[in-house]
Amino acid sequence: MEHNKTLYTSFTKLALKVAMSKGLTLKKAKEVVSLKFERHPFEELIINLIDDRKLIVKDLNTLLDECISVCEDFGPDRDYVTLTIVLERINKIKASKKGTDEVASQTLIKFKDKVDEINKRIDSPPLFNVLLEGRSVIEWVSMFGIYPFIPKHKASKNKPVLLMPPYLGNDYSTRFVRKYLNSVGFKTYKWELGVNMINSKYLPKLVEKLDEIYDKHQEKVSLVGWSGGGIFAKIIANRHPDKVQQLITIGSPVWGVKNMNTPLLRMLEFLRGKTLRERNIKFITELEEIPQVPITCIYTKTDGLLPWKHCMEAETLRKDIENIEVFGSHCGMGANASVLLTVANSLNTNITGDKPKGITSNIESVFFPKFWKQKGFNKFGQLFFQKNIIHAENN
Repeated sequence: MEHNKTLYTSFTKLALKVAMSKGLTLKKAKEVVSLKFERHPFEELIINLIDDRKLIVKDLNTLLDECISVCEDFGPDRDYVTLTIVLERINKIKASKKGTDEVASQTLIKFKDKVDEINKRIDSPPLFNVLLEGRSVIEWVSMFGIYPFIPKHKASKNKPVLLMPPYLGNDYSTRFVRKYLNSVGFKTYKWELGVNMINSKYLPKLVEKLDEIYDKHQEKVSLVGWSGGGIFAKIIANRHPDKVQQLITIGSPVWGVKNMNTPLLRMLEFLRGKTLRERNIKFITELEEIPQVPITCIYTKTDGLLPWKHCMEAETLRKDIENIEVFGSHCGMGANASVLLTVANSLNTNITGDKPKGITSNIESVFFPKFWKQKGFNKFGQLFFQKNIIHAENN
C-alpha cells in the first residue's frame, strides 16, 4: 500500500492541476478527478487525498516532474497505464474560456512518453532463472503422482472454457489443466490447431471456435491461455467481449511485447525468419489494450523465459483484474498444482462471485508466495481462522 500511497498522492496533485488548467474551479476539479477514479481499487484513498486542501500549491510542471520522478524510483510497472488513462479522460474535457486544452494535452504526452520509456527498462530473466527451467521436467513427471491429491472444489457445472497452449506447445501441453477443470465441473475445449507458432493466422480459426462453443452453450466462454496462448486469448477477449466470460493467462506476456527482453528472442527470430520488430504491428497494438472482461494473470517471479512483469495486467485499473503469483518454472506451469487451483478458483469466482471457503482453501494458501510474504508466525494460525488468504486484498 505504501507504494500506491506515494504514487497516488503525487499523481492526484497532478490530475487536479491538469483539470484546473481546463478552467475548472478547485471544487469542480475535485469532482471530476473523483469521478475518473470511480470504482477504482484505491478509490477511498484517492478521495481522501483529493480532500486535502494542500495538494495543489505547486505549479503543474513541478507536479509533473515530481510524479514522473516517483515512477522512475519505483521502476517499470504496468499499473502506470491506469494513470495515463485518467489523464486521457481529463484531457477530453472541453476547456472553458478561462482555460486551455494545450496544457493538458502536452502534460499527457510528456507523462505517457516518460512512462513508456521507464517501462522499456524491464530486464531479461537472469541466467539463474534460465537454468532453473530444467526443473520443469521434474514438475511434469511428479504431476502424475501429485494429481490425485490436489483438492477439487466443485464449480459451476458445464461452464465452457477454451484453452490455448504455449508457444511450440499443443493440446497435450494443457492436458492437466483441462483434466482438472473437467473434474471440478467445467466443460473444456481444446484449441485443435496443432503446434502454437504464435501466428496471427490462427485468430480467424479461434474466433470460429469461440462462436461454435458460444452457440452450443448459449452463454459466454471463458478463455485460458498459457504463455503464447494467452496472447491469442487476450486479443480475442478484446475483439469479442460480448462472447467472452473472462480471461485467464498463465505466464503470458500481456503487454510490452514489442520491447520485451527474453532469452527466447534469437530462437523466435530464427524460427519465424524475421526480427520481432517486423512482426504484425496491429497484432502487437491489440495486445496492449485491456479487455472489458474479468482478468486473472498468473505469473512466477522465477520465470526463466519471460520477464515476469510483462505477465501482469494493471490491477489498479479495475477491481475485476487480479495478478496471482505462484512458485514454479515457466515450462512447468502446465503441470503446477498451484496453477491448476488458481485457474479453477478464479474461473468459478468470476462466474459466481463466490470465493473458495473453509480450512482446506486456507491451507492451500501455503503453496502460494503471498502467504510467505506475510510477517510473523500468526499467519499459521490464520490458516484455521481466516476465510480466504489466497485472494485477500493487498494491504
